[in-house]
Amino acid sequence: MSFKKLLRLKNSHANKLTYDDLINAESEIGRTLFGPIPAGRRREFFMSKNNVWIWHESWADQFGVLQEMTIRYEVRPTGIYKKTAGGIYQKLEGEELNNFVNAAKSYFALIKERLYSQFWPTS
Repeated sequence: MSFKKLLRLKNSHANKLTYDDLINAESEIGRTLFGPIPAGRRREFFMSKNNVWIWHESWADQFGVLQEMTIRYEVRPTGIYKKTAGGIYQKLEGEELNNFVNAAKSYFALIKERLYSQFWPTS
């Protein structure tokens, strides 16, 4: 898929990319890392700024009420920490840490390949 098509841009807008345009395009790719998204769900996974990652899912429950889950991950010199809505930061360990690291590596590889390859040629 082309850069412009992924960003859903018209030719006149292509030279005016915003930070939000790029985050949305990266999230479009990031949401695919974890397999098919069930019907009626929305999923986002992206790096919002240096060292901060966001995982968000939303869906309607059996009563049609919107449910949402957002996890914020922070990469710090002392480790990787996660925080859920209203919670406290918890340090990732073991399998959860490995899963996050693998997801981040896959994310970078995919956005480089699908979004930024025209800017970062492979050698």
